Amino acid sequence: MRFGVFYEMQLPKPWRPGDEHRLFHQALEQVVLADRLGYDYAWEVEHHFLDEYSHSSAPEVFLAAAAGRTKSIRLGHGIRQVIPNYNHPARTAECLATLDILSDGRVEFGIGEGATRLELGGFKIPAKEKRAMSLEAGEQIANMMALDPYPGFEGKYFSMPCRNVLPKPVQKPHPPMWIACTNRDTIKLAASLGLGALAFSFVDPQEARTWSEIYYGIIKSEACVPLGHTVNANIAMVSSFSIHKDRGEAIRRGHEGFEFFGYALNALVAPDTVPGRTNLWGEYLAKRGNRTEELVAAAAGEGVRSAGIGTPDDMRAHLHALEEAGVDQVIFLQQAGRNKHDDICASLELFAQTVMPEFKGAAAGREAKKRAELKPFIEAALNRKVWMKPLADFAIPLVQASVKKAQIGGTLASE
Repeated sequence: MRFGVFYEMQLPKPWRPGDEHRLFHQALEQVVLADRLGYDYAWEVEHHFLDEYSHSSAPEVFLAAAAGRTKSIRLGHGIRQVIPNYNHPARTAECLATLDILSDGRVEFGIGEGATRLELGGFKIPAKEKRAMSLEAGEQIANMMALDPYPGFEGKYFSMPCRNVLPKPVQKPHPPMWIACTNRDTIKLAASLGLGALAFSFVDPQEARTWSEIYYGIIKSEACVPLGHTVNANIAMVSSFSIHKDRGEAIRRGHEGFEFFGYALNALVAPDTVPGRTNLWGEYLAKRGNRTEELVAAAAGEGVRSAGIGTPDDMRAHLHALEEAGVDQVIFLQQAGRNKHDDICASLELFAQTVMPEFKGAAAGREAKKRAELKPFIEAALNRKVWMKPLADFAIPLVQASVKKAQIGGTLASE
């Protein structure tokens, strides 16, 4: 099993001078630490206009900064908003390839579309068409990275003439592609498109097993027709994360922030919102009451454990259940609410010392076995894809100069 860390850049109010600066720089420190400790992935989201919930509107900048400070950890857009209203597909292809070059081929490319009215309305994206818009753009971004030149495209939601989109990524034909998944329908979509599933819903191991069976069943079926130029058959699931040798202390350090993650998202998706005037953290605390100490008291006996929050043994049992369910990667949500930087770093270190080695040691063998099993199915899926054909040299259109040139006095002048 592989392990990742995940960043929304949450910043509950009240905001003090320097809070955003501190938030971003501490997140970078955590990614550097995760790289040194042997974590496999660092995922950064893209959201816009979501007070308190996410201040991560330019993940390409954060990931570029992380690329310059790390050596091995893979750098994931989890996800990049690919609808042209957010980011023109050519700009996404250029940014991905540049990051892939600077990181020596460590980029993962998750595609997404946004869910809140604050985002969709802010960029004038029709909610009913956002899925189709994102998939059209995602396929063309892959084509832009793989083809030299890009032949051009006339689609429903964007068009572009023939151009050579530069630079090209280190990973050929392009970085591994993923898609955000929140339910069984999007898990099915991910598999049908040959995309890795970034599952942002918190599910128990039994539900994870069901998702895994559905996903890999479709990967092996004729329903799988890749969106990109490769098939990335992987399931990654987000988990809460706070571990300490004392279970109660793990709950005190992490559970409040973990619950805020879900509360804030629901609050931004459903009710009316006044931009810049949210009070999500205050409302959350008022409704939550003394829940932390109630959870600590319950966890002291044989009460229900909070998955991903507890002792190293609690985490080990949680991960074994997900591993047996068919999950390939667990992404830890540790930077949430007001969880403290020092506590996050302590959890990362304790996990790396006490839990990670037994799972990492078996990862390579498990992945090799999976690759061999899926190889014929992936080959069949790629054969089903209708490919954008590269242009022969004679078919590449001439881009004419935009100004006329006249010979004047033996020199060229524009008029």
